[in-house]
Amino acid sequence: MEFDLIWQHRDLFLEGVWTTIWLIGTSLFIGGVMAIPLALAQAYKVRYLGRAAAAYSYAFRGTPLLVQLYLLYYGLAQFELVRESLFWPLLKRPEICAVIAFSMNSAAYVCEMIRGAILAIPKGEIEAAEAIGMSSVKVTRRIIIPSALRKALPAYSNEVIFMLHASVIASTITITDILGAGRTLNGMYYLAYEGLITAAILYLVIVFVVDRIFNRAEKRFLAHLVR
Repeated sequence: MEFDLIWQHRDLFLEGVWTTIWLIGTSLFIGGVMAIPLALAQAYKVRYLGRAAAAYSYAFRGTPLLVQLYLLYYGLAQFELVRESLFWPLLKRPEICAVIAFSMNSAAYVCEMIRGAILAIPKGEIEAAEAIGMSSVKVTRRIIIPSALRKALPAYSNEVIFMLHASVIASTITITDILGAGRTLNGMYYLAYEGLITAAILYLVIVFVVDRIFNRAEKRFLAHLVR
């Protein structure tokens, strides 16, 4: 192992760590915001919207994330209408395309988690809220959504880790994430595995931190379920 080369290029890996965290954090936030209305539309079988949400979820969960990213980054550039639009300055940037693709993919998975959590809410909780005069909007906002988010927390932790692992495809569209930094180091010095091993260790550290955070969150928000 060429440890001296890894240390000399620590800034490259720090850039990769920041890029990865920024990509995943932004994508998970946007995806989470998108997932809530999609889940509600499916759970309550809202006319037309429920079917559209189900179709959206099926399409993005049924196709590889790499294909979605390539279609967005390379595919949209083939249309003159897109290149001449106001959005082109953003869509031609690889990091923006990655955030859009990751967000839409994450929304599809998180949508199913929240939908399942909504359907698992005991009817008694909803009936009790309605009995004290809460409107449907208040019941949804104060009872259903908070309860569903708590129930979906353990599954969501797996989604965060999955997205972290899936984010390695960002390096295929010239983004210097953690894997991109490792591949760059290997390419600069014709190394076999130093960059990749360093990248793997960094991913392990991030997963460890994420796992600890969610363990604490589960103990706090799901303590009432522990017997």
